[in-house]
Amino acid sequence: MRVKVKILVDSTADLPFSWFEKYDIDSIPLYVVWEDGRMEPDVRDENAIKDFYERIRKTPTIPKTSQPSVEDFKKYYTRYEEEGYDAVMVFTISSELSGTYNSAVQASKEVKIPVHVLDTKLASGAVPLPARVARELLNEGKSPEEVLKVIEERLKKGDFKAIFYVSDFNYLVKGGRVTKVQGFLGTLLKVRVCLDIEDGKLIPYRKVRGDKNAIEALLEKLAEDTPAGSKIRVIGVHADCETGVVDLLNAARQRYEIVDEIISPMGKVITTHVGPETVGFGVEVLERKTG
Repeated sequence: MRVKVKILVDSTADLPFSWFEKYDIDSIPLYVVWEDGRMEPDVRDENAIKDFYERIRKTPTIPKTSQPSVEDFKKYYTRYEEEGYDAVMVFTISSELSGTYNSAVQASKEVKIPVHVLDTKLASGAVPLPARVARELLNEGKSPEEVLKVIEERLKKGDFKAIFYVSDFNYLVKGGRVTKVQGFLGTLLKVRVCLDIEDGKLIPYRKVRGDKNAIEALLEKLAEDTPAGSKIRVIGVHADCETGVVDLLNAARQRYEIVDEIISPMGKVITTHVGPETVGFGVEVLERKTG
């Protein structure tokens, strides 16, 4: 008999708004912590995110962020059980970037409903992609255990990626979320720092001038193991820079067979770390072109 499974991501996944209902996925908020100690939940609400973009541009001090607590996760798990779900699957931001995974695992040990937690080793728009695959496989009748095995194998193959550029590298430096930063410091006008996630860590790999060159650098990074002509699904993400992500997707369409795409704004916590005018995408590789 098919089990009823709730899928949960954390708010750093930048889940497209339509996917809550379409794929029965929920999002648990992390928190932005302001200088006065006020904790603001990172809810996936379009108006709240737009308002945050305005405030983060004006604040003299970059706020800190905080993961959901064990009790936060327990409340979500318990509610799903009360709603009639038989199990929960949780897809979290990389444990190298946040303690969210640890909170999710600890909470899973303190509830009755079976909870399966996966550290995606990803972030932002890359996280919803394996979550959607999970829903598709569950709908085919696979068990949560079978689904996790498939997704873990695909993660090892590098089928899911997060690649983006930032317009102000100071946000990442001050937030302490990057490694190998030597040679990337500086605030030159229109300099873009390009990053991807390797082994769960944010790695800056190139510094270029201007958005056009940054988009080219992102596509070159993707092409390292996903040749032009490959079949992909994409979530374009941005922090108050929709025109930039539209340009990125337009360029990607010239090189790849994009079978599905959607644009989703970055939430409060991700924006706190990467800064306004960040542009990038989460990519799911469906079929790599050979020959």
